Amino acid sequence: MSDPKNDATKLPLTDNGLGANGAAGKPAKGGLGWKLFPLLLVTFFAGGVAGLYFQPPGMKAFFGLTGLEPGGGTDTPIAVAMAQVQAQEQVAVVSEGDIFALGRVLPDGDVLAVATPFGASDARLQAIEVREGDSVQRGDVLAVLDNKSQLDNALATAEANLRVKEAALLQTQETIRASRAEAQANLERAIATADQAQSELDRLAPLAERGVATQAALDTAAARADEAKRDVERNRATLSRYKATSGAVQADIAVAEANLEAARVDVQRARSDTERALVRAPIDGMVLKVNSQIGEKPATGGIIELGDTRQMMVEAEVYQTMIGRVAIGDPVTVTAEALDGPLTGVVSAIGLEIGRQSITSDDPAANTDARVVDVIVRLDAASSEKAKRLTNLETIVRIDAGRGE
Repeated sequence: MSDPKNDATKLPLTDNGLGANGAAGKPAKGGLGWKLFPLLLVTFFAGGVAGLYFQPPGMKAFFGLTGLEPGGGTDTPIAVAMAQVQAQEQVAVVSEGDIFALGRVLPDGDVLAVATPFGASDARLQAIEVREGDSVQRGDVLAVLDNKSQLDNALATAEANLRVKEAALLQTQETIRASRAEAQANLERAIATADQAQSELDRLAPLAERGVATQAALDTAAARADEAKRDVERNRATLSRYKATSGAVQADIAVAEANLEAARVDVQRARSDTERALVRAPIDGMVLKVNSQIGEKPATGGIIELGDTRQMMVEAEVYQTMIGRVAIGDPVTVTAEALDGPLTGVVSAIGLEIGRQSITSDDPAANTDARVVDVIVRLDAASSEKAKRLTNLETIVRIDAGRGE
């Protein structure tokens, strides 16, 4: 017969909340549900990532039926084209030999900020003669300053003084001419008198020898002849003073001519000063922007922005690590959302200096301290016509590196 104690130890135990020693213990935790929950989370996350990245046929069909787009509920969709990602992140990516860069549309020679002339001082705008979009020629008046009347008066004063100096020169010349004529007449009269006195002396000399004329009459005739000769010499000296080669005449004329020349210089200076009231176009081009209004002091950044839009270009910023692959003549394609089609052109110039990137996107995470080299793209005639009213448009530039002629 078996031992009851030994048999009791062989009986199966039941979970009745008591421990092995018969004492009450903590309830046991749940089964497989708690163990599988983290695995389910990992599975769902991996499936979502795989679906967004690879977009399997089933997910594509789902989006096609519902009309939804991946990431369409946000301002920055997750699934975007590679070129768009490159543009937003401003990373020049090499793909099949192409170089991508950000650029901006500019007129040939860049945009000129037309400032006021030197010496305009505190003058304000009196009139603006052009509007945005107007075509102008070099030298055309773009704006007029309120110092114009003052400068015009100064010019009128200088011109009046010039006329006075011209009259003074004419007066000096006429005075010299009249004095010369008078001296010539006096000389001729003195010569005639001297000849007469000499004739009288010659007539009395033989008479005095024969005792017909007195010695006193002879002496008187001799004195008159001698005085007439001296009068001739004096008038001849006076006449020589008014000859063209005379120093006195040259001095008088020189003074009058010098005063006239000074008056002409004053007029020239006053006329050039009137240009300080006029803002003129330095080049042929189009008025892109007017920065000031009538009555205001001219803007420090220029009154008017002007550009030669007959030939447009694109300034692209290529990363320094890729600039070695760009060559003059490489074909270029330029795209932007504002354009109804791509622009085309060729690389016309490559910068000689590495600088800091200046063309950036609105993405706060964009790299704003990249080292780039400016590359100038010259657009063809058709593309220039499309882009002539889109100065500073931000574009995506694709350079077919190494394909230039």
